[in-house]
Amino acid sequence: MTILALDTTSQQASLALRREGATLSELTLHSSEGYAHLIFPALGRLLSDTGVHLQEIDCFAAASGPGSFTGVRVGLAAVKGLAAALGKPATGISNLRALASFGNLQPVIDARRGEVYTAVYDSGLRLVSPETVGTSFGVPLTPYPENLATGVALCAEMDGPAGWQDPAALDANYVRRADAELFWKDG
Repeated sequence: MTILALDTTSQQASLALRREGATLSELTLHSSEGYAHLIFPALGRLLSDTGVHLQEIDCFAAASGPGSFTGVRVGLAAVKGLAAALGKPATGISNLRALASFGNLQPVIDARRGEVYTAVYDSGLRLVSPETVGTSFGVPLTPYPENLATGVALCAEMDGPAGWQDPAALDANYVRRADAELFWKDG
């Protein structure tokens, strides 16, 4: 099984290509102007470097949040478009779960406004305690790995075809409502 994973939800974006239990290649992208304009050229390099053709990909996976609201949407849109165009399944993987795949089974990430997102996973990366947002109280944050897409790909592989879905069904995992919703005032 071949999985292409993408993460555009934090300060750096990443792509990873995983096949049959091993990461074939990964790329990290840096940009102060967002990632929409970098994703597809980077994808072309990743595929060229590995000799894998786009049609060989069995599932497209994206980090689905929580994270940057715009970044979440950019990554999901790219994955949904690729999967739909090729008639392949897709999956969204929680950033917290992808972080847990790097060894910290209770990841904590910045939710802004003095809050954090957190959850607890078991060694099989199954959710033990639900994803939640709460007050930080100085809790140390889990450092983001340089290539979160590697964890996204691993989780998608672990879920297998039973956990994949029609790309149109993918949705963001914001954990809390967007600021625009929180501060909306009927006028």
